[in-house]
Amino acid sequence: MKALHIIALLTASLPAIAAQPDMLPVKQISLELARDIATASVESCRQSGYTVSAVVLDRAGNVQAALRDTLAPRYTLEIAERKAGLSIMSGIDSGAVLAARGDIRPELNHIDGLIVMEGGLPIHAAGSLIGAVGVSGAPGGEKDAACAAAALKKLEERLEFSM
Repeated sequence: MKALHIIALLTASLPAIAAQPDMLPVKQISLELARDIATASVESCRQSGYTVSAVVLDRAGNVQAALRDTLAPRYTLEIAERKAGLSIMSGIDSGAVLAARGDIRPELNHIDGLIVMEGGLPIHAAGSLIGAVGVSGAPGGEKDAACAAAALKKLEERLEFSM
């Protein structure tokens, strides 16, 4: 009897599966917006006296824009990218992942493209996750996150009214 219920449930879901479109409209961050977010992140940190790198990833985790301030160490680019990667994977602030999932931090840090540190923020536009920004180089992840947040705030109108 239990097997019949399972078969009935699976059969009932077939029309919904078959009705899925072959092509999906996807919102994608543009090069220009990614560049402007990275630039605004670096400029925000500069105003506080920090030399940082900022990396913007698209929704698939690919680098769309990367900037390293003149005196920022080269490894800050990789760390910024990996912070943004964690935000893409989770869909939330990398600091929130750190706070909520300290139990699996060591395992997550071994996944290529991720690092569990503050400084990565998701980028939402018109209700969709379109990417993430990661910042690295300030003396503390909370300062990196603040620079990224300031950049997103500065470009808030463009993000809110994106089509």
